[in-house]
Amino acid sequence: MYNVYKPYPCPYYVNTPIYNSHNMHNVYRMYPYPYWVNIPMYNSDFWRQFIRLKDYGPEPFVVNIEEATKQNNTFRTALWTGDNLQVTLMSIKVGEDIGLEVHPTVDQFIRIEEGQGIVKMGDRKDNLNFQAKVYDDFAFIIPAGKWHNLINTGNKPIKLYSIYAPPQHPYGTVHETKADAEAAEESYSY
Repeated sequence: MYNVYKPYPCPYYVNTPIYNSHNMHNVYRMYPYPYWVNIPMYNSDFWRQFIRLKDYGPEPFVVNIEEATKQNNTFRTALWTGDNLQVTLMSIKVGEDIGLEVHPTVDQFIRIEEGQGIVKMGDRKDNLNFQAKVYDDFAFIIPAGKWHNLINTGNKPIKLYSIYAPPQHPYGTVHETKADAEAAEESYSY
């Protein structure tokens, strides 16, 4: 009898019939509609474009770390740098590695969100006696003073985030490529 227009979403009553001979108990229709009427009003991947990858430290910060990590395409980007801790995002290309390095006074936590590789560690540069395969959702910890390297053995980039305590790189660090990172490490001597 009445033409009911159901705009979505609309918190107002719109063209609602007062009397409905077919269903007396459903006289007034209002937002929110039943779950079977609701249509998703957004693309679940749409919000990804809004994660701006920059250094947010030392202010309080909340982020979906998995999505931010997967979004990153630079070799290294500092996401948060404080006085005692730093979070960086990394993307290691197929066949590349982080590079053999040691942090004498810095403990490091690494979690792989995407990709696979081999992590090697040891007390000396020429004796990396610890080796393990790592995949999506694996994490490993590198104690201060351990030589280490992560080699991408898969067919897509390794996407990871790393936590340094205390910070290892200057505030706002962005290294587009591994070559940029090596050049910066030589000039800053960290």
